[in-house]
Amino acid sequence: MAKFLITGGKKLEGEIDIFGNKNSALKLIPAVLVSASKSILTNVPNISDVRVLIEIIEKLGAKTSFKDNVLEIDATTLNSYEPDPDLCSKIRASVVLAAPLLVRFGKAVLTPPGGDQIGDRLLDTHFSMMQKLGANFRRENGKFYLTWDKKIGGKIFLEEASVTATEMGIIMASSMNEEVTIEDAAAEPHVGNLIDLLVKMGAKIIGRGTNTLTVSGGKLNGVEHKVMADHIEGGTFAIASAITGGKIKINNFEVENYHMILNYLGNMGVSYKIEKNSLIVLPSKLIASRRKFQTRPWPGFPTDLMSPFIVLATQTAGTVLCHDWMYEWRMFFVDDLIGMGANIFIADPHRVIISGPTKLMADRLFCKDIRAGISVILAALAAEGTSTIENVEVVDRGYQNIEDRLRTLGASIVKQ
Repeated sequence: MAKFLITGGKKLEGEIDIFGNKNSALKLIPAVLVSASKSILTNVPNISDVRVLIEIIEKLGAKTSFKDNVLEIDATTLNSYEPDPDLCSKIRASVVLAAPLLVRFGKAVLTPPGGDQIGDRLLDTHFSMMQKLGANFRRENGKFYLTWDKKIGGKIFLEEASVTATEMGIIMASSMNEEVTIEDAAAEPHVGNLIDLLVKMGAKIIGRGTNTLTVSGGKLNGVEHKVMADHIEGGTFAIASAITGGKIKINNFEVENYHMILNYLGNMGVSYKIEKNSLIVLPSKLIASRRKFQTRPWPGFPTDLMSPFIVLATQTAGTVLCHDWMYEWRMFFVDDLIGMGANIFIADPHRVIISGPTKLMADRLFCKDIRAGISVILAALAAEGTSTIENVEVVDRGYQNIEDRLRTLGASIVKQ
């Protein structure tokens, strides 16, 4: 396992470009497989989850070329409907492959997906959605066997506003002549990025950005499409600037994806200004002006930023409650922050109460998942002394070249 040695207490200053959105790229790549043609995706983040997904589709018969964040995919040679089980066990997004494989072959064989262990992440909504579109499935010997012989249109009501189930439903419906209406659909920005791709490919989709989507399609064609910038990464760098007292200019900033993020940062005393396509985070006097912060579906505060936000709270004057109702293991990383000297009370698996500011001290830390991993890195940047952070490979699943990029901003970080 690789590890970082981080000496904290240094202001992060300078300019940083935000790469493509992880959650978007991992859905756009499967989506282009619905068409037996060539597609080009630009601004694709070079992260390990993307590289694993590329390896999976290559083993399915697709031809790819990935260089300088440009991914070319030739899906004309796709010849298998059973993704590699070992590779699927490494990433959560492997389940999305069920949608294009059902479109192309009328069948798919999947193993349960991997990914971060942050709580129960059931597939009930995903399979319920596929059944309502006419698909059948059974589970035997640790595998899911899916078939799609009869396509059924009409209205679908999702049991929860699942992002992945919504995306899989859109992909499948885009191949159908019958109109499909998906109610209680997720409306996150990366869902919109997928809709834009499928519309380019030839689908008709009404309701982008809302919780009701009407989809119809048919024959889809390959296109060129850009992965949206990652607002989670942008929020992460904004927090890094705030907790170190620095000044960072964050480029590739798409303000429409930051409304609640900026609202929450402002409520913690973070000063900033917005320029064209950039967010400039200024040295700030961090004081909490509200007591409760919680995640909720879009346009609410995203769950993927709650862990970094908790680190921000440790450096902010005031007592606040942070609540993530989605994942019961999301908060468990705060044990590391407590070991560093943070004043945090764990109310239950979903809620913690943080009183700050507290002086963090260097410690030996471990990356438990992508967002917890980047959060302990943030904490080490704000701490006194040199911290050792192990299992840093997990952070590469969501953040491209994080150590080099932090180093360009003035961080003292060494990879071993």
